[in-house]
Amino acid sequence: MPNNPSTIQQTGKSSQLKKIGVLTSGGDAPGMNAAIRAVTRAAIAKDLKVVGIQSGYQGMIQGKFRDLSWRDVSGILHTGGTMLKTARSKEFMTKTGRKKAWQNLVKEGVDAVVVIGGDGSFTGALVFSEEYDIPFVGIPGTIDNDIFGTEYTIGYDSALNTVVQAVDKIKDTAVSHGRIFFIEVMGREAGLLALNSGIAVGAEVILIPESTDDQKVFDRFISKGYKRRKTSGIVIIAEGDEMGGALKIAAKAEKENPDLDIRVSILGHMQRGGSPTAKDRIAASKMGVAAVEALIDNQLNIMIGLRHDQVVHVPFADAVKLNHSIDENLIKIQHMLNS
Repeated sequence: MPNNPSTIQQTGKSSQLKKIGVLTSGGDAPGMNAAIRAVTRAAIAKDLKVVGIQSGYQGMIQGKFRDLSWRDVSGILHTGGTMLKTARSKEFMTKTGRKKAWQNLVKEGVDAVVVIGGDGSFTGALVFSEEYDIPFVGIPGTIDNDIFGTEYTIGYDSALNTVVQAVDKIKDTAVSHGRIFFIEVMGREAGLLALNSGIAVGAEVILIPESTDDQKVFDRFISKGYKRRKTSGIVIIAEGDEMGGALKIAAKAEKENPDLDIRVSILGHMQRGGSPTAKDRIAASKMGVAAVEALIDNQLNIMIGLRHDQVVHVPFADAVKLNHSIDENLIKIQHMLNS
């Protein structure tokens, strides 16, 4: 299995590993079920027992465990959401909560845990593993694709295609009526979903947290683009953009330009749902198998990542503390195509 030697702790084979737990945590993402399936079947193939931990870390605290067999994960590869459910747990943020979780893991005989989620989930795993002697391996599952150390996170491609399909349909009515549509997509602190979907649909303006000249680009479109040509327009907005969400930006634009015909569409949680794309299914399968192999090789407190489509191991400390940067060339491409 290809790896990044600079980020791997080579400690030899583990002779103690008999049962692993798997959970999903944080926001759901298409492809999580594919990852659960891969973890379960890879573990069984290696003669390991598998338990699913329901409702994330909260389920760990409440002792919500279920044995997983080969058959239990049949028929879930193509489904969205997560069969194990997911939740954000404030109790797990306390030492008392983590102690309960540890006691339940010991009672269940769980030797290691695979956690599928984002940086918040990995932060929880890192803190927990530092307090208690149990290895964690993470699989990045978030539609934002904003985790340091991996070029790809499970769910991103599915969400991207959902946004593109929705905006293509909105664009039809925008053209028919000569309207400007302000379309808000997910991404509180990361604008990659907005940026790539905007390029894919030919949006005239894309507003993302990482860009510092959003206002100038937007003003240029209104004054030199829309008003001059009197045609339709698509403005893609990441929900975390510093100018505000779509409703706030649209209200400001209408106030300053009362002659504009503006509509707002917030895509919301539809971006999280639906059947995962082939790319997400394949990535989840690769990462799931790699997570089990990492535990067997006694890799501790790492995240499975993909770089140039090859599996790499990234320390949790790097994944949760370092910032994921956006490709500035994509921003330049967007500006060039709409100048």
